[in-house]
Amino acid sequence: MPDAKTVWLFRERLTQAGAIEGLFNRFDTTLRKAGYLPMSGQMLDATLVAAPKQRNTNAEKADLRAGRIPEGWRGKPAKLSHKDRHARWTLKFTKAKRQDDGTILATDLAIPFFGYKSHVSIDRKYRFIRKWKTTDAAASDGARLRDGLLDKANTASSVWADTAYRSKANEDFMQREGFVSKVHRKKPHLKPMPRHIQRSNAGKSVIRSRVEHVFADQKSQMGLFIRTVGITRATMRIGLANIVYNMRRLLFLERLNASA
Repeated sequence: MPDAKTVWLFRERLTQAGAIEGLFNRFDTTLRKAGYLPMSGQMLDATLVAAPKQRNTNAEKADLRAGRIPEGWRGKPAKLSHKDRHARWTLKFTKAKRQDDGTILATDLAIPFFGYKSHVSIDRKYRFIRKWKTTDAAASDGARLRDGLLDKANTASSVWADTAYRSKANEDFMQREGFVSKVHRKKPHLKPMPRHIQRSNAGKSVIRSRVEHVFADQKSQMGLFIRTVGITRATMRIGLANIVYNMRRLLFLERLNASA
């Protein structure tokens, strides 16, 4: 088994060559030749991927958000090499847990989170990752739908996603491109959710929730975490995790077919 430095050098050379997209597409071609075509529609989702926290001043944070290198960092290559200028802070919302007295808080919890975001589209039939993007953690989920995340090669036109992807721009885009929206509808402002929309969303959730298994596998089995600096290396790390997930999924399906 190669040691950590050998793995790091291999990944660094792939990063410098900009090879991750080509590698992913080559393995996707292998899947298609083996009969695993993208079928039955697709499901979109995103997950936050943690990176080491940066301790910057407010002025430095403002410069980074504006796309500038902070003045105190200029001419200091050693410092720049250890500063991640692309990862961002965001809030991660989670359901409130039950208290010791048995009560549950009425509001969700907002937890500060620093790092990147992995966006994927998987096919409904075989659940392989077919399209993916890497952004900073603060990037909008919904905007990625119009940024190449939809797979036009899928044999069906349905697209499932949660309410983060529901917008007029996205609905118009999908209609224009020939996709059928199965995106969850949002709750009306200051009004209860209509019963028929509740039922519709519940039915969509049965299908859409399967995409969450991808992220659960990557984080629990692969320990997905960004230990590098910059979005280029983060993209390589997440891209390799996506390829490995597809390899593991292929082995699972092949064993399943062999035992049938």
